[in-house]
Amino acid sequence: MSSKMSSSGEEHTERDQSVIQRERSASPEPSCVSMKSDKSMEHPLRFREGKSSPAVRKRKRSDSPEPSCVSMKSDKSMEHPVRFREGDSCPAVSIQKDKMTNINDLESIFKDLENKVISLVKKELKRFKKLLSAVYPACSEREVEDEEDQSSSREGVLKITLNMLRNMEQTDLANTLQSKLVFMYHEELKSKLMEKCNKMNEGISQHGALILLKEIYTELYITEGESGEVNDEHEVRQIETASRRPATEEKAIKCNDLFKDKSIRTVLTKGVAGIGKTVSVQKFILDWAEGKANRDVLFIFPLPFRELNLMKEKKLSLMELLYQFFPEIKQLESIDSNAHRVMFIFDGLDECRLPLDFQNNESLCDVTDSASVDVLLTNLIKGNLLPSALLWITTRPAAAHQIPRECVDLVTEVRGFSDPQKEEYFRKRISDQSLAIKIISHIKSSRSLYIMCHIPVFCWIAASVLERLLGEAESGEIPKTLTQMFIHFLIFQIKHKDQKYHGKCDTDPQQTREMILALGKLAFQQLEKGNLIFYEEDLRECGIDVREMSVYSGVCTQIFREEFWMYLGKVFSFVHLNVQEFLAALYAFLSFIGRDETNQLTTYLSSIFKESNLSEFLKCAVDKALQSDNGHLDLFLRFLLGLSLESNQTLLRGLVKQTGSSSHSKEETVQYIKEKIRENPSPEKSINLFHCLNELNDHSLLQEVQTYLSKKDYSRLRGLSLSPAQWSALVFVLLNSEENLDDFDLRKYDRSEECLLRLLPVIKASRRAILCNCNLTEKSCTVLSSAISSNSCLRELNLTNNDLLQDSGVELLSAGLKSPHCKLERLKLCDCNLTEKSCAALASALSSKYSSLRELNLSYNELLQDSGVKLLSAGLENPHCQLEILGLSNCSIADEGFAVLASALKSNPSSCLRELNLYNNKPGESGVKLLSDLLEDPHCKLEKLYI
Repeated sequence: MSSKMSSSGEEHTERDQSVIQRERSASPEPSCVSMKSDKSMEHPLRFREGKSSPAVRKRKRSDSPEPSCVSMKSDKSMEHPVRFREGDSCPAVSIQKDKMTNINDLESIFKDLENKVISLVKKELKRFKKLLSAVYPACSEREVEDEEDQSSSREGVLKITLNMLRNMEQTDLANTLQSKLVFMYHEELKSKLMEKCNKMNEGISQHGALILLKEIYTELYITEGESGEVNDEHEVRQIETASRRPATEEKAIKCNDLFKDKSIRTVLTKGVAGIGKTVSVQKFILDWAEGKANRDVLFIFPLPFRELNLMKEKKLSLMELLYQFFPEIKQLESIDSNAHRVMFIFDGLDECRLPLDFQNNESLCDVTDSASVDVLLTNLIKGNLLPSALLWITTRPAAAHQIPRECVDLVTEVRGFSDPQKEEYFRKRISDQSLAIKIISHIKSSRSLYIMCHIPVFCWIAASVLERLLGEAESGEIPKTLTQMFIHFLIFQIKHKDQKYHGKCDTDPQQTREMILALGKLAFQQLEKGNLIFYEEDLRECGIDVREMSVYSGVCTQIFREEFWMYLGKVFSFVHLNVQEFLAALYAFLSFIGRDETNQLTTYLSSIFKESNLSEFLKCAVDKALQSDNGHLDLFLRFLLGLSLESNQTLLRGLVKQTGSSSHSKEETVQYIKEKIRENPSPEKSINLFHCLNELNDHSLLQEVQTYLSKKDYSRLRGLSLSPAQWSALVFVLLNSEENLDDFDLRKYDRSEECLLRLLPVIKASRRAILCNCNLTEKSCTVLSSAISSNSCLRELNLTNNDLLQDSGVELLSAGLKSPHCKLERLKLCDCNLTEKSCAALASALSSKYSSLRELNLSYNELLQDSGVKLLSAGLENPHCQLEILGLSNCSIADEGFAVLASALKSNPSSCLRELNLYNNKPGESGVKLLSDLLEDPHCKLEKLYI
């Protein structure tokens, strides 16, 4: 269908609409109901073809100016109203003359109507004939498209044609015609989506310039696999964790391969704000529309949650919902997801304001049944509606739990840019390659900035600022902290607004201050509520006049986005969560220092910050951030502290009044933060406090530790009694160094349990942890179990030669191995004085459906013996067991143990075991023969056997 057809007949003339209305009234019930009977359709068809048999009936019905279903019951029922309306005082002759005139007019009108109807039907039938002809396949539809848009009328002719063909027992022909039309709509939808997705607003509002997606798009690092957890950490903590994960940690997957496995119906893709989820969706759709990928998918229907929010009060069927978004398919009565691959993309689950009540929503199976949008979505996701349709849902991690786990077949995570991809982005984004190299070098010089560049949106912000500062050699310090970067970004946007709207570089400071305060108040209030998407009522609450939104969009063209969806309403958002947090901090700071003139703003803040001076105000902010379990105020605090510096206030001159006591405030605040670090809060909170010190340009604690690490001679730490603050500083330095954390060897630092406990965040960020011969006890196993059950990078754990672990420690570790969050693949527990109790616990872990363990080495535990192997074999027999390598050398195993192992491997056809080490045990000939014979079994996957 052409673009003209998609407007649903809006260009009809008033007369054309009248013609269609009257033509339909020729049938007693011009609807799907009337299609049920052959007889109900015959007369209208003969009438349109101009046959004489129904002529009398035609004239009688035409006596009424507006024929209706009621007026059809009697011909006489229409005569009296006509005479009555002509008035009692008119002479009879005049009445008769007027009546004759009206009849003549109606004859003329209906003759014209008849010609138009016949012409329309003939054209449509000719079109259908061409579509069904081998000479004119469905793709030639554009060649036979009418010049005028008559989609409503043509839809009626199509229904009549399909109905007549089926009544003529030409069902195959009717189905073929409908199928050809389906492919025609497929082409139309692809064309529309290609046009929509070909360009992107790189962090810019709809008022900004569009950029071709292919020119700026940089492939993102996306991993496959279910972490199983709902990560409640604030996103900045997740970003820092992700930035330290090795590129080889998990299986990478490309977006275009998400549905390559035909058994996958629903994919849930997680990623923090600004990491590139929406851009990935856009590229996926564009590749499909251009025929580069997923060619077996007939329809892709992108339905962003922010758009669906605007329809939450509506009640309609799934097909009607699709018609609202995609008028190109309006002639489709239904969609058969069994016959054709159909995909729905629901982007931004975290923006959803629908209840998504999977437990209590009614069940719905028919795509033509009406319900609320919430009910439609839950039934579609559960598979009640279109059970064969493919679904792709994207979300920030904290909102992922809204979709029941049983409804998801595959979970993937967008990790943003890897280190090489960061450089690729800047080289693509900056046309001057020498400048691009300078920007990359500067970004690498600040570890906090480099970490944040995992987020594509932050890369764009950094490029916007540094291209201007480094390229134009403007005076002033090049930003090295997050606060400085965002201040420069805000200044750039204000200047951009002035040049765009006023043609000058200066504006009224008071007006700008009021605008920033209004946006900051919105940012602050919505941050407290956890909202990224706002609506008109949210803006009004903050004193923002929606009618003057263009001014605000001008001030923050690339900060604040205003988007229109289907003309149902407007939605607003900041370009990224970090921008919202920065403006919220700026609002809080400006409101506090200017509280005498902004009493209304201070009233709102007083419920949170009640202190009388700036130092106490900042201390209170530190306490509030530390009280947050998920760290949602971490970045807000960093920005707030950074804004308290006099140097940063100078950058914001015109917006900020100098405090006059900045240096004193800074020193008090620095000491207070150090006290909090010495109190030894959680490692994650300590790390953020060090970032806060960095924003305050204080590096004293880090310098204390750097003296021990200047030559990377970690052995100098052995025997030292570091303070809690120094331990925290050491963790911060290690996590933010450029040193590869693939391998963490505790022996390089100090062979002690205290060292392990202090450096646990570093261990969690490493891929392999070597903790051999470190005098570890059950207490260590408690924290290690927690580590492997969390958002940890650990894949290999070596606890060899720790005699004090004992069975109780292994039982604790096994509990962690059974967690759905655990990704540990290799565990070495050699020479740890273990008995059969450890085997029972490990067998239970191997039997877990969440088991990810591929290698287990229990060698040199001589107390295991046959009884332990017997217990362990129960795990090997379980179909959930993924174990590939098992080490049991020097474990005092005799014939009975060998026989049990042979039986377990033979009884489990799905066994993955390919290497078994039983060297230096005590079997007889019978035991050896049983296992040797197993190698001859064609179903056995065992490749290496050491006896």
